[in-house]
Amino acid sequence: MDTTLATFENDVITASMLAPVLVDFWAPWCGPCKTLGPMLERLEAEAAGKWKLVKVNVDENQELAAHFQVRSIPHVVAFAEGRPVDQFIGVLPEGQLREFLDRLVPDGADAERQTAHNAWAAGERKLAIDTIKAALALDPGYEDARLDLIEWLIAERRIDEAKDEEKLLSPKTTQGIDARYNALKTELDAADAAADLPPADALVDAVNANPDDLDARFALANRLIAGRDYGGALEHLLAIVVRDRAFMDDVGRKTMLSVFELAANQPDLVSQWRRKLSAAMN
Repeated sequence: MDTTLATFENDVITASMLAPVLVDFWAPWCGPCKTLGPMLERLEAEAAGKWKLVKVNVDENQELAAHFQVRSIPHVVAFAEGRPVDQFIGVLPEGQLREFLDRLVPDGADAERQTAHNAWAAGERKLAIDTIKAALALDPGYEDARLDLIEWLIAERRIDEAKDEEKLLSPKTTQGIDARYNALKTELDAADAAADLPPADALVDAVNANPDDLDARFALANRLIAGRDYGGALEHLLAIVVRDRAFMDDVGRKTMLSVFELAANQPDLVSQWRRKLSAAMN
C-alpha cells in the first residue's frame, strides 16, 4: 500500500493499533530500494496479516520524509500501537530483517496474552480467562501466562481450577525463588484454607482473648489474605514475627514478603509495612 500525508493517519497510525506497520521510505531512482522493497513485500505476504507494509515515495511526499528525518533511503520505520517503535536504514540481509520483524511482531501466544490482559483491564473477565487459555494452548510451557490464569481464577474464587493449573507449572517456577509464584501460592493456600477455618469473628475473639495464640493469628491472617484485606493480614503476620520468629519456620516473615508482592498495586501500604518489618527485625 502506498500512502501520502493525507492518508498517513489512517494507513499507519490507526492501522498500527491493530497490527504493527512497517513504513518503507523509498524512491524510484534508489537502487537499494529495489532490493529491499520486494523482500519486504514477500515477507509481508508470508506473514499473512501479522504486520502490514506501507510505502512512502519520498519524492512525492517530502513533508512526510522531513517529519521522520529521512536523509538516506531506504529508511524503514516500524509503528505499533500508534507510535514509531523501531527503525533501520539501508538494506538488511534477510536473516537480520527477520530478526527485526520477530522483535516487532509477538508470536501467537504473546499476542493472545496481551489480548487477555486488555480484556481483564476492561473488566471482561470471562473473555480474559478464555483468551489466556488460548495462549496456553499455543504454548503450554508459557509460565507467565499460566501464572496470569492462576491469579485470575483466584480472583474469580475458582480455587479448585487454580489448584489444577498450579500443578502444571514447572519445578523451575514452583521450587525456585519466583516472587510472583510465591505470592500467588500464599493467596491460593489462604483461599483453600479459609474453607476449613473458623469464622473470622471467632478467630478475632481468640486473638483478643490470647494475643500470643499464634495459630489463631496465622489462621486469621489467612482469612484476611483470602479476602484481600492485606493490611489486616500484615498486622497479624508482623505480630507473629515480633512474638516468635521460629514459629512455623519463620512463616510470619515469609508470608509478609508474599503479601508485599500481592499488594504491589498498593505501594504506600507495602512501604509502610516493609518499614515495620525492618524495624521489628533490627
